[in-house]
Amino acid sequence: MKGVIFNLLEEVVVDHHGDSVWDALLASAGSSGVYTSLGSYADAELYALVEAASQLTGIPVRQLLHWFGIHALPKLAERYPGFFESAPDARSFILSVNTIIHPEVRKLYSGASCPHFHFAETANTLTLGYRSPRKLCDLAHGFVEGVAAHYNETIVFSQPTCMHDGAPGCQLQVTWPQ
Repeated sequence: MKGVIFNLLEEVVVDHHGDSVWDALLASAGSSGVYTSLGSYADAELYALVEAASQLTGIPVRQLLHWFGIHALPKLAERYPGFFESAPDARSFILSVNTIIHPEVRKLYSGASCPHFHFAETANTLTLGYRSPRKLCDLAHGFVEGVAAHYNETIVFSQPTCMHDGAPGCQLQVTWPQ
């Protein structure tokens, strides 16, 4: 996993809970906390930090990943405004993930392993098919809610299937109420 994710996690934790909580997470996870945005780190290191946060707070890991996605999205918008400026709304932004955003991520962060989403659309619903050995669908959920907030849109999110429940992949449904 690329270091930029760890950098975002640190920023979100410090912004919401302070340096001492970040330091406690690092100590609990047995991590040095030295992450460069271009560096590559084992997925297990992120999982250890989130598990440490879960143990310290009593909040389930999946809920923490969701929270992280929501709060990391504005930081991504600050770092990469061009991605957001080129999309007029949340739906357009989400649909650009495979064709614009992830290819650019791979250019910026050599070796980045991004998930690929499959999309199905109806008039007011977008279904994202997600499969990844990382099983970070809750982080994706948080990013989707963060995107909607960025564009000041109201969405209803549901997840009819999930890998955490034994499904081969996740379906993330985003509905824009009429």
